[in-house]
Amino acid sequence: MFPRNGRSVVSDVDRRWLREAVETSRLCVPSKTAYAVGAVIVSADGREISRGHSRDQGPVVHAEQSALMRLGTSAGDLSGVTMYSSMEPCTSRRSAPATCCDLIIAAGIGRVVLALPEPPTFVKCVGIAMLSGVGIEVVTVPELAAEVMAINAALLEVPAIPGTAEAT
Repeated sequence: MFPRNGRSVVSDVDRRWLREAVETSRLCVPSKTAYAVGAVIVSADGREISRGHSRDQGPVVHAEQSALMRLGTSAGDLSGVTMYSSMEPCTSRRSAPATCCDLIIAAGIGRVVLALPEPPTFVKCVGIAMLSGVGIEVVTVPELAAEVMAINAALLEVPAIPGTAEAT
């Protein structure tokens, strides 16, 4: 059984794919109201099967959403795949009816690896708890968090708004 606390052992393979997600986030069109996030979906046998980044398929499309859109509905059983995301998948949105966590759960993805819990600049995100709560293994790789913060530095200079629920 996998640990469900966001602190599983991190492998070199996890670091490699998470670095790919972080690099993918650099492709994002800058926004004053949304983070630059990259996501890569990897099969159980270690092959990349999809990737996406924030705003790559429209101004309000999130990275995880984009990667899942590219994967399509005929992907089959995704319980053995891992989604690598540079930032914690969202649990609150104004721009879409489903959050990234909702989409990950609906797709049946079994594991999520991320670098940075979402800072509270826009919302209080509870993605790690939400995913773990339904049995998805969540792994954090804090050694890559500083790089993700640097990519999003312009947004992180804004003071956090306590209790806010606004998000894109």
